[in-house]
Amino acid sequence: MKETVFLGEHTIFGNIGHLLIITAFVAAILSAFAYFKATRESDLKEHSWRKIGRYAFAFHSASVAGIVGVLFSLIYNHYFEYYYVWYHSSMTLETKYMFACFWEGQEGSFLLWTVWHVVLAWFIIRKGGEWEPGVMAVIALVQVFLCSMLLGINFGIFHLGSDPFILLRQHPEMAGTPFSQMGDYLSKIKDGKGLNPLLQNYWMVIHPPTLFLGFAATTIPFAFAMAGLIRRKVNDWVAPALPWTIFAMMILGTGVLMGAAWAYEALSFGGFWAWDPVENASLVPWISLAGAVHLMIVFKKKGTSIASTLFFTILTFI
Repeated sequence: MKETVFLGEHTIFGNIGHLLIITAFVAAILSAFAYFKATRESDLKEHSWRKIGRYAFAFHSASVAGIVGVLFSLIYNHYFEYYYVWYHSSMTLETKYMFACFWEGQEGSFLLWTVWHVVLAWFIIRKGGEWEPGVMAVIALVQVFLCSMLLGINFGIFHLGSDPFILLRQHPEMAGTPFSQMGDYLSKIKDGKGLNPLLQNYWMVIHPPTLFLGFAATTIPFAFAMAGLIRRKVNDWVAPALPWTIFAMMILGTGVLMGAAWAYEALSFGGFWAWDPVENASLVPWISLAGAVHLMIVFKKKGTSIASTLFFTILTFI
């Protein structure tokens, strides 16, 4: 049987994107392993494992930046042979809404979350001092999980992640249909499905990045708490974690308020809090985070409530 030749596809970009996902995933594993080993190094002046962890995380960071660049390039150039581009974008979108459709889908949301972790992690690498190995080991492990959500690999009936670079004709919704077998199927596609009209709003451009920065920032206090447990310094982690916890509470609170204003102004939900469950759920970690901030301050003043402080810090991350 003659193999179908598909015309007009830009598959090289998808191949590069998927390769970058794999390299980001592997580099995060290596970084986590090296940083965990670095927590056991007695002489911090040598810290050879810490160097390996840094180099691996730098490679991971570059790979994540590459994934973002490739995916946005596909959206900007309207390469509708890619399912994510076809499903979330269209020819008529303004550039600012191209950013919005970048993180409208699940894959883009995970990628946005991953990017913010990379940004915050480099502050830890530069300013973390003795806490760097333990904190970065936890952050790198979180990156392993987030990158796994982009792999799109099948192990029999088990499916790991969703690949943002899957072709339209290979997507489960399209695979096996007559349309997906046509060599010139791209000539039949005049436009993508586009961004939901309700989401073509300036709030969609600024609200998700703010909210996801808040989500990402909650990882830092959790990582300090875990580093304190790993190093058996159960009380010492609170002081360096407190500024990060306040920062996370401020950013996440801003994101939640943005969502409330958007719901009231544009989405016709009937009020600030009469909105969908996902947005309501974003308030829950803010409440527990506020509790963690107050308990950290109590601990610094009185030296009490360390167990409760750990509990609320871990609960917020979870």
